[in-house]
Amino acid sequence: MGSTDGLRRRSVLGMLGAAGVLAAVPTAAPALTAPVLKKPIPGTGEMLPAIGLGSWQTFNVGNDPEALDRCTEVIGRFFALGGTVIDSSPMYGSSQPAIGQAVARLGKQRAVFSADKVWISAGDEGAAQIEQSRRHWKVPYFHLVQVHNLLSWEDHLRTLQRMKHERKLRYVGITTSHGRRHDEFERVMRDHALDFIQISYSPVDREVEQRILPLAREKGIAVIVNRPFRQGALIERVKRHRLPPWASEIGCANWAQFLLKFVVSHPAVTVAIPATSRIDHLEENMGAMRGVQPDEAARRRMAAHVEAL
Repeated sequence: MGSTDGLRRRSVLGMLGAAGVLAAVPTAAPALTAPVLKKPIPGTGEMLPAIGLGSWQTFNVGNDPEALDRCTEVIGRFFALGGTVIDSSPMYGSSQPAIGQAVARLGKQRAVFSADKVWISAGDEGAAQIEQSRRHWKVPYFHLVQVHNLLSWEDHLRTLQRMKHERKLRYVGITTSHGRRHDEFERVMRDHALDFIQISYSPVDREVEQRILPLAREKGIAVIVNRPFRQGALIERVKRHRLPPWASEIGCANWAQFLLKFVVSHPAVTVAIPATSRIDHLEENMGAMRGVQPDEAARRRMAAHVEAL
């Protein structure tokens, strides 16, 4: 599932007070107009911006007109800053209709890289659920449909492969979250044709580095990362500390960028999908795909620093 900042996140800069914000920004921080980091889908070479947008909790706003307007503002800013990948699921309450209203109002039905999921126990009802989701999104087709948390994955993968063959969707994938069911997940990766996987990954959730991420590279499978902030808990943990001075060397102006650059700089990772309902947090997140990216030595240093906090 997509990660969320819990609607509570405050950037480290915000802790310094409004009067000191500008002075606190590292001079090496990339502008939001700098070139966007894009990474290829291994199977096709299609390039995707490395930061996407999750919708777990944040877009589950029902029919509240003001809340729906805020969702549209966030999604509009997301596109303006170079984003395309938005991820949702039938289990995310009213998130799908909120996204659909936003992309329709913005005229972005064909610009969005629509990533959704099938999540229903009855395998023969998967196609109908996917069609209902597509109608909520108001898009002509889904770019990617994923079997959510491996629920009834055998039946649903057959459905998704058939739909791909019929050109009703472009890519097929599977998801897991919170580090669950990695052994079974790995077996599905090895035995079935997949375009994408979605997993949880962060500087303090690194189990997937051992087998899942190397296998994705070996099999040519794109990787979406959910929960890069542990649903906000990791941001809450690190924001009590100042960024290390050397963070400016990799263009990090805040902790969100520090954590996200760690994730998207992994060679196997294609896109991370932090969720937020706030434009200021969105702008922090989107800044992670601009400027210099950490190399392997810097990534080890970043992980060690976060683990020590």
